[in-house]
Amino acid sequence: MSEHERPSKSAISRRSLLAGAAGIAGAALAKQRSANAEEPADKEATQATSDPTKVPGRPASAVGRRSSFEQPRRLVSNSVGGVSRTPLQDLDGAITPADLHYERHHAGVPEIDPATYSLLIHGMVDRPRMFTLADLKRFPSTSQTYFLECSGNGGSAFSGNRRPNLTPQQIDGLLSTSEWTGVALSVLFREVGVHENATWFLAEGMDASVMTRSIPTSKAWDDAMIAYGQNGEAIRPEQGYPARLLLPGWEGNANVKWIRRLELSDRPFMTRWETSKYSDPLADDTARMFSFEMDAKSLITYPAYPTVLNGPGWHEIRGVAWSGRGSIRRVEVSTDGGREWNPAELQKTILPKCATRFGLMWNWNGEPTAIMSRAVDDTGYVQPSVQALREARGIGTRYHYNSIRVWNVGPDGAVTFGDQG
Repeated sequence: MSEHERPSKSAISRRSLLAGAAGIAGAALAKQRSANAEEPADKEATQATSDPTKVPGRPASAVGRRSSFEQPRRLVSNSVGGVSRTPLQDLDGAITPADLHYERHHAGVPEIDPATYSLLIHGMVDRPRMFTLADLKRFPSTSQTYFLECSGNGGSAFSGNRRPNLTPQQIDGLLSTSEWTGVALSVLFREVGVHENATWFLAEGMDASVMTRSIPTSKAWDDAMIAYGQNGEAIRPEQGYPARLLLPGWEGNANVKWIRRLELSDRPFMTRWETSKYSDPLADDTARMFSFEMDAKSLITYPAYPTVLNGPGWHEIRGVAWSGRGSIRRVEVSTDGGREWNPAELQKTILPKCATRFGLMWNWNGEPTAIMSRAVDDTGYVQPSVQALREARGIGTRYHYNSIRVWNVGPDGAVTFGDQG
């Protein structure tokens, strides 16, 4: 090769250029994923652009993890005690992964050694007793799937300060569903010999706020449990580890976490948690007290903000419905601002006091509209409009915001949170 034919030292071949560009792009992509995930880019992410049939994957591990491409996160608000919201728009099915279950604390999450844990049941009983965690696990166990919902869930949908850029997570993210395992409270009540005229019991937690609520004993004889398992494992600390009170269908705060004491009585205890809080002011200057049951509600999770539909045509409207009074009988969806309602298809298995998925195929014509859903439970109760709820409760109500949620769809396909139906 002559000197004129030799490539210059500064010359760059097309192959080198492409390889370099690919390397830069790959590094940038890995860096972006790392930033989004708030954790270092891993081997899975760096191999993502390679042929998985040519490169061995990572070996088995003691604890599984999500794909690096899936990064659902709770939305955390560090108010007093802390709040985190479930990413409803990112979930499939009814069950919420335990690490995405919402949180609502009044004094943070305590660390409790299960070896020193105990539950005292006393008061109007024949045989007061202290139960260790091992004692609780000796009784016959039960596993049931139920939702939990904070009584303040959906406040942003009720207030007059509505913002169009709210996601399903921001609106109703204080809702989660798990399979709970534990011992039926009725079993423990029989064990200690609860008196026939004991109509209430005090549930007390062992966190720094010492949450205490008065609960009718009728709930204990019905379906309440002391739960120590969640989705096949021990309850997470933020959900009450090592044991919590579970009252299916009732407002979250009454499901006292880190439960340490149950005292039986013939009257409610009127604690500060049910006088200064968790009482609902009404328009006539009275108040609703002990309004435990969560009313029927539904929420469209797709399409919802910040979704932008990719043009006219068929789209599936998807969402979730639930009721603390029983099972969801039907969900109706309107795609024209509430003028007409069509029945949605419900998931095949419908459980009482459990989240129920629904869907409806919708042929969008490209014109601006509003979509909404309303749930009906097996008591016949129909999810109300926000106007009806305000007329019944007044604008000062602080809990149980179960009005219809509305999503506006613009001509460009952009979906925003809308005025309530």
